[in-house]
Amino acid sequence: MSAIDDLKQTMARLRAKEGGCPWDQEQTHQSLTRCLIDECSELLETIDRLDMPHMREELGDVLIQIVFHARIAEEAGLFNFDDVARDINEKLIRRHPHVFGEKKIATSDQVLTQWELIKLEEKKSKGIAPQASVFKPLPPRLPALMFSEAIWKQIKKKQLPYEGIVDKSVIDSLSRELTDESLGKHLFELTSAAQEKGLDPEGALRRYADKIAMSIEAKSSTKAN
Repeated sequence: MSAIDDLKQTMARLRAKEGGCPWDQEQTHQSLTRCLIDECSELLETIDRLDMPHMREELGDVLIQIVFHARIAEEAGLFNFDDVARDINEKLIRRHPHVFGEKKIATSDQVLTQWELIKLEEKKSKGIAPQASVFKPLPPRLPALMFSEAIWKQIKKKQLPYEGIVDKSVIDSLSRELTDESLGKHLFELTSAAQEKGLDPEGALRRYADKIAMSIEAKSSTKAN
């Protein structure tokens, strides 16, 4: 039996109504969300430190979250771990025709462009209407820094009109001076100052990035009309 099969059996035993673990028996998809966030955060820390022994351990902690959710779904008769693995395997093959098919691609940019086109075709085949927004849909729980980064990335990629909304000269001036260490220093100082002031830096950045996105959406709509 594979290690994955062993892990699935262990989870089934933990969740068993007779002889299982009381804590594991009580968990739901909703109650486990914080655990997933915590485990992903701990994994990211090992990656930042290139701590391979602990990365191996933390990857296991993230994996058990997937097995846990799949087990809960299986008990409800919805899907199981094998369904999850099968779906992602088929998606990887489908979205890499340059590897598993005849089409050849030379650059990463071409791969990303093809990936988005295939995703669009997948949605059409499922009867999902294209997103009307000028921005690519982003995960609603994306951390504020990643959300802001994604918004600016799309502004540049799609050449969206940001004049009067974002001061590019300030961004250019700051970027010339930034290093990895100075960026970390400034972000730490800003978040520390926010705490001293009683402000929520995560929420403030998310709201401001969302405000920029909505302003650009409005400007793009006006321009289109």
